[in-house]
Amino acid sequence: MSWCLYEPSLGYYESPQNPIGRRGDFVTSPQVSADFAELLGEQFVEMWQVLGQPAAFTLVEMGSGAGFLAHDLLTYLRQSYPSFWGSLTYISVERSAQMRQRQQQLMPPDLTDGVVKWVSGLEEISAAITGCLFSNELIDAMPVHRVQINQGSLQEIYVALDQQSDQAGDPDQMPRAARSPFVEQFGDLSTPVLAEYFQTLGIPFPTDHYPDGYRTEVNLAALDWLRAVAQSLERGYLLTIDYGHPAHRYYHPNRSTGTLLCYRQHISLDSPYEQIGSQDITAHADFTALQTFGQIHQLETLGLTQQSFFLANLGLLDRLVNLPELQGHQDPSRILQRRQSLHTLMDPLGLGQFGVLVQAKGLSQSERGIPLRGLR
Repeated sequence: MSWCLYEPSLGYYESPQNPIGRRGDFVTSPQVSADFAELLGEQFVEMWQVLGQPAAFTLVEMGSGAGFLAHDLLTYLRQSYPSFWGSLTYISVERSAQMRQRQQQLMPPDLTDGVVKWVSGLEEISAAITGCLFSNELIDAMPVHRVQINQGSLQEIYVALDQQSDQAGDPDQMPRAARSPFVEQFGDLSTPVLAEYFQTLGIPFPTDHYPDGYRTEVNLAALDWLRAVAQSLERGYLLTIDYGHPAHRYYHPNRSTGTLLCYRQHISLDSPYEQIGSQDITAHADFTALQTFGQIHQLETLGLTQQSFFLANLGLLDRLVNLPELQGHQDPSRILQRRQSLHTLMDPLGLGQFGVLVQAKGLSQSERGIPLRGLR
């Protein structure tokens, strides 16, 4: 999965074409409306205030993609909160060189000079951070381990080349969109951490409650990421937005095929072994794991809510109510389009059901006692 998504010059996110947006394969909240970034900005300003308005406050966007969120967020903060802007450093973490280049093309120098730093990974950040590390749809793009119950035993799903296939040969010579000659093979777990993962979360797996052939995913990369975040964050917050489930729903016996899906041209597909490098591969986030393993690394959970409630608490409903005041000042079609965009961000069957997890580290007792607006 890591190769399919991130292999230089071949991986999905390394493609010269932008896969994100209405003309791409999927749409994320930053592409829907600048309101998403602006409302996040309201939360970041409050975090800065809770921490006592430190002279140096760092925002770290992890998995920053093509830079739409950063562009809208920085534009809003500079215009609306000059005092906060004067304390701000913005670090854009994006492993794809193609995406980092797009960001630099999107954002003008007068917005980024002296404020924005680009890095490919958290390990490039040397200074301890006071501020907030945040991500939107990052966890779901991390490579996962796939496991399956076979005859009461938990096995890992591996990928091999089908030697019987007519296309078996040098994979580098195959067209990107060709049907891939890969097959699944089952074997022992590649690491005991996979079994320990379920034990830590209290998931009785495997037991008689789970049918033979039950398969699911484990995101060990997210645990490594949590460790790196905790090492970087000295005082402040971790904010994670993604689609996912708590563990008891993620690993419910009725969810027998897991959550791994592929996306191409806004259509969900179920085979990760076709159109290699030309389709997105994704698996849902396990919010229980993020909280449980985060606690191990001193990341205390402040709250878990849905994006619809989070944005509403930050003022999205006020923006909806105030739209009629724009009549006579803006084109009616633009007002209607913005109304639709705001509803899309709150759609309970779409983006609105995304989880928003806020964790903290290094806060005083009084700081922890101040409820963040997005979680109220």
